[in-house]
Amino acid sequence: MLLGECLGFVGGALVTCSFVPQLIRVFKLRSAHEISLLFNIILLLGLITLLAYGISLRLPPVILCNAMGIVLVTGLLYAKLKYG
Repeated sequence: MLLGECLGFVGGALVTCSFVPQLIRVFKLRSAHEISLLFNIILLLGLITLLAYGISLRLPPVILCNAMGIVLVTGLLYAKLKYG
């Protein structure tokens, strides 16, 4: 594995994992009033676009990290709609 690919996986994992504490907090408190609906929608669209980009160029770090990000942001969006 090349250094650039390793950096892609590490950076992507850190950015993706940054959603986990917020997701846990929202579901634990059952409150998503402080979460912006527009932010979540724009972020989800951006992640979907980056996933398509990664697939088109066959970039594993981009594909994996954005796919995981989509799952996590979808969870936040669900929480916002349910508890928000």
